[in-house]
Amino acid sequence: MNDEFTFNVGIITVSDKGSRGERTDESGPVIEELLKPAGGIIKKYIIVPDEKEEIKKAMIEMSDMMKLDVVLTSGGTGFSPRDVTPEATLEVIEKNVPGIPEAMRAESLKITPKAMLSRAVAGIRNRTLIINLPGSPKGVRESLNVILPALKHGIEILRGEASECAKDTVS
Repeated sequence: MNDEFTFNVGIITVSDKGSRGERTDESGPVIEELLKPAGGIIKKYIIVPDEKEEIKKAMIEMSDMMKLDVVLTSGGTGFSPRDVTPEATLEVIEKNVPGIPEAMRAESLKITPKAMLSRAVAGIRNRTLIINLPGSPKGVRESLNVILPALKHGIEILRGEASECAKDTVS
């Protein structure tokens, strides 16, 4: 592996208004802004409506066909009847990764009690890590800042490039 770590990313913004062109997506660009300096290469960025089947289709394409390292969703994780991103994610992942959304919520709770209302989930499909992020640019920024320090190691494990989480020093 070369000195500069890179990983392939898909971004799915979930928004009825955004998918119809009635609202400019501000969260997707924040994801891109934060991931590029960390080595993230954005391979696909789409906006889909709050429809479970469309969200699932996008996740499956990015993980199964494109074989991306990470798929990040933004939006659809709240209490609204149209918010179905977590349900779509749970239907496509093979392994749950509860620590990621737990860490995002724990850090966000320091800022607002509303963080406990997030239903975001994360999981693995094949060798792709799928993570639900909030729909607001502020929430995306806060959440990504929490998970970025661990993201590289998680990707390396999925790729088969790292195996021992506890081994930090060479004896």
